[in-house]
Amino acid sequence: MSGLAGLWRAQPDWDDERLRYCMRSMIHALQHRGAHSHEVWSDPAAGVAVGHCRDRHGAAQPVASADGRYLLSLDGALYQRESLHRALIAFDAVGEQASDAELVLAAIVRWGLRRALARCDGAFALSLWDRQERQLWLARDRVGERPLYYGWVGGDFAYGSELKALHRHPGFDAPVDRDALSLLLRYDYIPAPFSIHRGVFKLAPGTLLRMNFQAVRAGAGAHQPERDAQTYWCPRQRMAEAIELRGEIGADEAVDQLEILLQQAVSARMRAPCAVGAFLSGGTDSSLVTAMMQAQSSVPVDSYAIGFDDDRHDESDWARKVARALGTRHTEHRVGGREALEAIERLPQVWCEPFADSSQVPTLIASELVARRSPIALTGDGGDELFFGHSAYCRAVRNARWNARLPAPLRRLAPQRSGEQAERARLGGLRALWAELGAQRVEDHYLQRVSRWRDPAAAVLGAREPATLFFDRDSHLPVGDAADRVQYLDFRMDLAHGILTKIDRAGSACGLETRSPLLDRSVIEFAWSLPTALKHHRGEQKYVLKRLLERYLPQPLIYRPKTGFGAPVSRWLRGPLREWADALLDESRLRREGHFDARAIATLWREFQAGERKWHTHLWNVLMFQAWLERHRFAAAPAALTLPAEAAPIVPAAPPRRIAAWEGATG
Repeated sequence: MSGLAGLWRAQPDWDDERLRYCMRSMIHALQHRGAHSHEVWSDPAAGVAVGHCRDRHGAAQPVASADGRYLLSLDGALYQRESLHRALIAFDAVGEQASDAELVLAAIVRWGLRRALARCDGAFALSLWDRQERQLWLARDRVGERPLYYGWVGGDFAYGSELKALHRHPGFDAPVDRDALSLLLRYDYIPAPFSIHRGVFKLAPGTLLRMNFQAVRAGAGAHQPERDAQTYWCPRQRMAEAIELRGEIGADEAVDQLEILLQQAVSARMRAPCAVGAFLSGGTDSSLVTAMMQAQSSVPVDSYAIGFDDDRHDESDWARKVARALGTRHTEHRVGGREALEAIERLPQVWCEPFADSSQVPTLIASELVARRSPIALTGDGGDELFFGHSAYCRAVRNARWNARLPAPLRRLAPQRSGEQAERARLGGLRALWAELGAQRVEDHYLQRVSRWRDPAAAVLGAREPATLFFDRDSHLPVGDAADRVQYLDFRMDLAHGILTKIDRAGSACGLETRSPLLDRSVIEFAWSLPTALKHHRGEQKYVLKRLLERYLPQPLIYRPKTGFGAPVSRWLRGPLREWADALLDESRLRREGHFDARAIATLWREFQAGERKWHTHLWNVLMFQAWLERHRFAAAPAALTLPAEAAPIVPAAPPRRIAAWEGATG
């Protein structure tokens, strides 16, 4: 694992010692992402500092171009790097043993940033400082496997792999963004470009951002992420092109092509100087990835599974059967309420902003289990979003089809009726029916499926919910069928901002690097080129993936009901977590803190304890914010520029090669 951070002073009045001290503090906050060593580069005349931390297998960074113009810091890894390496060697631009960061930098020097990014396939975030033009570039991988925050802190421009780095700036005083908090209540996550802090943003996947001194001086008030960020990979355009070029393809041919692409993606992600394990839930996606890993390994692959002491949420028996059939070296662990409580106490530190996907609990525990033996693990993330794996897709498509048959006057009346007591529609009955009738398009029906709170701004004092992709019809997929359109929404929203945030933070908290073969660019674009009939065939979801898995596993281990990886939150909140939740949801406390409609939240909590089982989905994201606020309350006031006493110090590394020769640029 690795992490990056940087700082650009709006008033470059700090001396080198103070600038570097601030950067060491910021990069130290990311020590869990790469605790072996760190490097810091600074230019006090420009007011710029860059930091990078890495594990023992990583190369020293930041790296500088041969002419000294560019300085690159890369968090992450390239996977399909061979063709890029060959092309650059042909130009004598890199050596035989070039690191990923050196390859990316050489590609930027040779072709420019945008064209270089188009040739890079991997999971990464990067910063590029142009000393000649006095410009800073930030970029993030296509799908969003690695995070990158940026914003204005005490008048300075700062960025980092996690909010923790920005919190260490001595001028950090960004208040909670109540509008963004309403997004947390709707989706269980805060999508880019928003963050929990006002004036702090997340760079969206597949985009790059250019900053100059004028933009830094102008501040957050002048920054418009949608206008200022540039897209170098547009999933809407790519998916639309793939759909329009769809031709006739049989199931057998599709399975053959998919197997080749996925074998290559798995092979590329298994290349590492250390052991590579596999998350194995027993579901289709993780079973397929593990099967392909084992097929390419001469020794048993390490596989890991988590189970629960609640049979309704437990798939560990299936994972064990799959592991036995594949011949992996399998480790499993069952999670009880007490262990869940211990893990939940750590969530606000692991997730640097509030995050409320309840599967974060088993994901964190699973990451700790894997990290004991394997510093890198492959996951099955992306299979649902690319191959029609969620049952919510079926419901949205079905309801949209039924709705289209209703009389137009009834459909026009429904939005008025469905707006009354929006949250109560989650309980079923006539309110739920009016809510479905009020949805005009399949995207609206899918929004009903993914919304925790239907009117979240009403629960957050002073909030106005920002528009997201769901509400911007001009940004919806312009072609394809209803199934394509809901998958596009999920790829852009829940996968990018929810699932990948979950797995990155859980893994990095344990020093575990996670890699997702199903999110290889070639696999993504091939999946988009397939007709829906090969993904959802006669009621069977992820049909083509399951047909491929038949080549590795017996059918009884493939065609079975799906449980999912969610935690038994409802039972926990009535049992081992009740006292914890009682304290965080205390009505007088909520009134004192002033973020929520205290009466509304307290009412839901009482109704839940009285037996209304569905309110746990509403309460969990409130609880996650409350727990985060308790842990990060200091972030609303200036942060002390000190290293935490409880954290182990990072041993400084030798100065990066070439950088030490620059004036004021020693490591």
